[in-house]
Amino acid sequence: MSRNFQIIVALAVLIIVGLLAFIPTGDSDENEPLLAVATDTVVVEPELIYGINVDSLEVVQGIVQPNEFLANILLKYHLSYPEIHALATTSKDIFDVRSIASGKRYTLLCANDSSKKARCFIYEPTAVDYIVFDLRDSVHVYKGQKEVIIREAETAGVIQSSLYETLAQSGASPALAMELSDMYAWSIDFYRIQKGDNFKVIYEERYVDGEFIGVGEIKAALFAHGDRDFYGFYFEQEEQGDYFDEEANSLRKAFLQAPLKFSRISSGFTRRRFHPVQKRWKAHLGTDYAAPRGTPIIAVGDGVVIEAKQKKYNGKYVKIRHNSTYTTQYLHMSKIAAGMKSGKAVRQGDVIGYVGSTGLATGPHVCFRFWKHGKQVDHRREKLPPSKPIDKKYMEKYQETMKVFKARLEKIPFPATGKEHAA
Repeated sequence: MSRNFQIIVALAVLIIVGLLAFIPTGDSDENEPLLAVATDTVVVEPELIYGINVDSLEVVQGIVQPNEFLANILLKYHLSYPEIHALATTSKDIFDVRSIASGKRYTLLCANDSSKKARCFIYEPTAVDYIVFDLRDSVHVYKGQKEVIIREAETAGVIQSSLYETLAQSGASPALAMELSDMYAWSIDFYRIQKGDNFKVIYEERYVDGEFIGVGEIKAALFAHGDRDFYGFYFEQEEQGDYFDEEANSLRKAFLQAPLKFSRISSGFTRRRFHPVQKRWKAHLGTDYAAPRGTPIIAVGDGVVIEAKQKKYNGKYVKIRHNSTYTTQYLHMSKIAAGMKSGKAVRQGDVIGYVGSTGLATGPHVCFRFWKHGKQVDHRREKLPPSKPIDKKYMEKYQETMKVFKARLEKIPFPATGKEHAA
């Protein structure tokens, strides 16, 4: 037997033995595979924008330009005038395309081929809301909202010049100033805050797609004004939230402290003032708030309009009876708000007119007058009646909530350059 033949026989035996090793025995599961192969399955999730699968679409994003209308945008992406008209007609009960405004964001989802034709148009009227115009089959229009992420934040500051500047210096949004002014509108006259006043706030910040979009609810605050500490804690009872102090009384009084959001007092209530127009000494039984022409003037409390007219010296004005005790009047308006007439019911915060200089006035301002039992008084010296306090059945829960937030407020440090304040 030749050596080559022996080698071939040996290799054949090895191959046969190797194959026999893969033949299942009688004890094995008849369904068991002869070979076990390990594999990793990778599931690729589709890319979604506004809940739409855009894997086969081209995404184009933009900002509405001044004097740019829906047709200007869509014509560039090969939609015809009849198609755009059909879109506008279909959407009118959901969104009026004439409301599209410059500066707002939009997204186009276009065919990923040579046509580049628009398949969806998404318009964002706010940072949260969006309108989808789906053009892929028949026109389908619907509204949606982005997910809003709420993050809790804290800040503190000592007033050096203004509340806005102090908040900006502390790294907080100046928009928080407006929220604080609304919260404390019944307790603190923000025209009279002074250097050295200080505050601590626990509040919510709102984010969409990782971008800050605004201030949410204030959860708790301490505002030290003059020699008083004003606490405010947010609490819900009967499914309605409001702000309450340490004694569980509402911060909401019957009247706002002023008829404008922000301004300055140009002339206070006095029995003797040198009139800038008449050039003589006389009583000034009101408070003048100077502000740019056109600034909205708001009702300081609920009531009924008893006069909305124009007179020689008062100019255009509105007078409101709030109840049998209190009446207010707002003079020198540039314009009385639409619908203001005798008998019109108004709510606290309603816009009743706009700052002007009609009548006997040297510049744009509102002269705010306040009557108590038929006598004109200085509203800034009045102790205004409180609103509904915490109901007894919620008192224990409120006390627990208040103590937690009060302890947290005390731990918030003031900026290193500000004075410390014992909460």
